[in-house]
Amino acid sequence: MNNNEGKFLPVDISAEMKRCYIDYAMSVIVGRALPDVRDGLKPVHRRILYSMYELGLDPSKGYRKCARIVGDVLGKYHPHGDSSVYDALVRLAQDFSIRYTLVDGHGNFGSVDGDSAAAMRYTEAKMAKIAVEMIRDINKDTIDFGENFDGTEKEPIVLPSRFPNLLVNGSAGIAVGMATNIPPHNLVEVIDGINYFIDNPDCTIAELMLHIKGPDFPTAGIIMGMRGIREAYETGRGKIIVRSRAEIEEENGRHKIVVTEIPYQVNKAKLIENIADLVKDKRIVGISDLRDESDREGMRIVIELKRDANPNIILNQLYKHTKMQDTFGIIMLALVNNEPKVLNLKQILSHYVDFQKEVIRRRTIFELKKAETREHILEGLKVALDHIDEVINIIRSSKNTAEAKERLQDKFNLSEAQSSAIVEMRLRALTGLERQKIENELNELRELIAKLREILSSEELILNIIKDELREIKLKYGDERRTSIEQSSDDINIEDLIQEQNVVVTLTRDGYIKRIPEDAYTAQKRGGRGIVAGTTKEDDIIENLFVTSTHNHIVFFTNQGRAYKLKGYEIPEGSRTSKGTNIINILMLRPDEKVEAVICMKEFNPDDYLIMGTKKGIVKRTSLDNFKNIRKSGLNAITLREEDELISVKLTSGNDDIMMFTSEGYSIRFKETDVREMGRMASGVKGISLRENDSVVAMEVVDPELKVLVVSENGLGKRTNVDEYKVQYRGGMGIITYKTNEKTGKVIGAKMVSDDDELMLINSKDIAIRINASDISVTGRSTMGVKLMKTEEEVTVIAIAKIIAEDKEEVEQLKIDEEVTSPENSEDN
Repeated sequence: MNNNEGKFLPVDISAEMKRCYIDYAMSVIVGRALPDVRDGLKPVHRRILYSMYELGLDPSKGYRKCARIVGDVLGKYHPHGDSSVYDALVRLAQDFSIRYTLVDGHGNFGSVDGDSAAAMRYTEAKMAKIAVEMIRDINKDTIDFGENFDGTEKEPIVLPSRFPNLLVNGSAGIAVGMATNIPPHNLVEVIDGINYFIDNPDCTIAELMLHIKGPDFPTAGIIMGMRGIREAYETGRGKIIVRSRAEIEEENGRHKIVVTEIPYQVNKAKLIENIADLVKDKRIVGISDLRDESDREGMRIVIELKRDANPNIILNQLYKHTKMQDTFGIIMLALVNNEPKVLNLKQILSHYVDFQKEVIRRRTIFELKKAETREHILEGLKVALDHIDEVINIIRSSKNTAEAKERLQDKFNLSEAQSSAIVEMRLRALTGLERQKIENELNELRELIAKLREILSSEELILNIIKDELREIKLKYGDERRTSIEQSSDDINIEDLIQEQNVVVTLTRDGYIKRIPEDAYTAQKRGGRGIVAGTTKEDDIIENLFVTSTHNHIVFFTNQGRAYKLKGYEIPEGSRTSKGTNIINILMLRPDEKVEAVICMKEFNPDDYLIMGTKKGIVKRTSLDNFKNIRKSGLNAITLREEDELISVKLTSGNDDIMMFTSEGYSIRFKETDVREMGRMASGVKGISLRENDSVVAMEVVDPELKVLVVSENGLGKRTNVDEYKVQYRGGMGIITYKTNEKTGKVIGAKMVSDDDELMLINSKDIAIRINASDISVTGRSTMGVKLMKTEEEVTVIAIAKIIAEDKEEVEQLKIDEEVTSPENSEDN
């Protein structure tokens, strides 16, 4: 150790192993396994194509031995095993592996049965026609070059890739701790999607999917459903199910299943072997013969069935137990500035367009410099032709070329490049025709220079060039989609199958619920006896009645302060006289739990609020967004105090006035902002101080344009102007809103109504009446009002529902009800 002092460094082995492994991992990620988002190629593929370009193996030339190509790649750019290079080259030539092959192979390059390619000394290859578009403009300074592994050569960091190869041909690779699996796509669809994205940079992925419909595999097949495709395009990850294309044919009374397409990357020989094993093990019964009739015309697997076999059952068993149906896991992981990122569809297109803008810009700069250089030379030649005699004398009298150049520069103020061109000018340039050619070329160059400068100054022109060049590629190499996409049961949204319509929903005291088409009711005059709203079992009465849409979200709030959610169509439909379905069969209610309030909306807007009121005068304000994710088992909406119950919930804008009404005819009006916003589990604050034996029966959100309607249990009611109710601070005892006595009975409900509104009143015998609000007299706060519904002895009014019409002439088009409030046309807003 003394002899080696200074040659050893103390290193923590754990830290050193970690550092070395990270270096190795990044080397694999960046240098081997993942494609670049710009050209969609891994380093080995890029090096193969560039080597073939350097060897002059373009489509118009002859083939060259693959061993020659592999040796060139190994010796110059790819310091790995020859098998890794040859395997990559073979894959680029396989039309069952690559959607648009980049290598034109000559010889045995393997098969879909899993046969390997012949040795590289036997096979030959050259660039495919479309591969030229990957290399095009590479000699115009469109991309950067870097040093190879030993610094003796320059290799491209990325290819110009004049078409979006990452999506078109896809990519698969396993790195360290991550993997990519991007499916191939149809060239026409991807180019159409890019052009649409260029025209509409703010477009959604759903709009892009109108053009890029989904993966398009070289082996065709059928993609089952759009859900996996949509998920992959939106998040960068997803799973799609790919099925074989199989037809059931009948011949001489016997059926056979003919398979003509199989899922991508499925080995046909192993698939047939698997089917044979299943028949041998009697896991699939009913197959009498199995043979492969595939040839150069296409694939054809014939599965003969026994006479008594059901072909559809056998086919479904084959999908279930074999690779005739396979799952393709999509992971759209690619390198972005040498950093691995999972990208959605729009991000991939955006990165490609940005790269192509840079390619066009660099190409234009290159062509501009070239044109300006040529223009400079031509201007010098033009000067020489204008003074040809003097030029000749200077050249003839000069001792050597260097002196002639120097004298020309001094005499005519020329550059060295111009003087060199003049000295090297041939005598034929002195002819009139050649002189004219120089002038014409100079004029054309000046036009070209102006055009190139205009392109560089306008991003719109650059984008138009990208679009035009992509269209040319589409017309030249585009083809029809091979893989079809069929709807799966997972894609069917039951809501799409249900017609949206307005319905009346009734809920009884004993929990029987139903929905009825709204047009089952007809308007009547005030004071009528009404029509039967529902048949209930003995001692049961209707307590909740509201109008909504079959597509709206309906949130049920119970007396125990819990919330449940349904869609309108999830409520069973019944006839006008049926009693309905018990709600415990629809909602997972707890014992003694009863629905007291209902809110209806198309969506959960985080800018809206819910105001909750309890029987004991407590109020609580919370964001509507807290209720967008309600479990089937319900969600706690408010923490109730002892012996209290939730009686009303309203949707608000956040700056409304609130009114609470009691059974003894008192009310209070206060600002919503007096109630601070609380969390979902909060219990609330005091809204009104109650007198002895009094309780809250209703809570409303104030609209200054409406009037206050109050209804008593004996069928009397009245409307009062809102401005008769002054704003107080919450927690007070309130003021009189209705004069109660033995004739009127207690207050059963209150509403904010307009002259255009209609009302439904229901009594304890389930009789409903529909009247216009304008037929109800407008009186002061402390009056009894007029008769709205006739009541008999021991019969009382127990529910009132408000129905709002959008148009006076279309009264049947109802939007909300007593307990239902919509963000778009709510009385609470």
